[in-house]
Amino acid sequence: MSDSTVNPIAKIGALTLQSFERGNAYASSDVRIGPRIGLEKLGATYTEVPPGKSSCPFHVHHVEEEMFVILEGEGRYRFGSEIYEVQAGDVLGAPCGGPEVAHKLTNTGSKTLKYLAISTMARTDVCEYPDSGKFAVGTRSDRPEEFGYIGRAVDPLDYWDGEPDSAL
Repeated sequence: MSDSTVNPIAKIGALTLQSFERGNAYASSDVRIGPRIGLEKLGATYTEVPPGKSSCPFHVHHVEEEMFVILEGEGRYRFGSEIYEVQAGDVLGAPCGGPEVAHKLTNTGSKTLKYLAISTMARTDVCEYPDSGKFAVGTRSDRPEEFGYIGRAVDPLDYWDGEPDSAL
């Protein structure tokens, strides 16, 4: 049975994109599509990246998998220690794992790079940023008190650090 309140179709050209810019290297306009078409376990985001920019840093998810479908334009896909030239019609995989599958997509063309990013939607994920030595931990839930942290492992602790020494 279908939910009549969910519209299963999103027209990309009619969606309002949210833009951001950070320094000289990062800029994009995007919109999350998954929730608009009733998806809860599969993420889908439409993204536009101007020439010479990337939408995010080199990173890898330890739980979530991602796939990118290049709709228009061309770019460079940094994947682990490899570099791939990509263009419209290419489908890029970003499996979960460690630095060997970290990834970053950069627009190297003269026109806007447009792509669809599709991902699994884990409730909890760890994201690693090999270039900067950072990591992010986050949760998704229906509760307003979601947990998120971005930092570096500069002061690791023992499992028992700070725990009370009483049974109560």
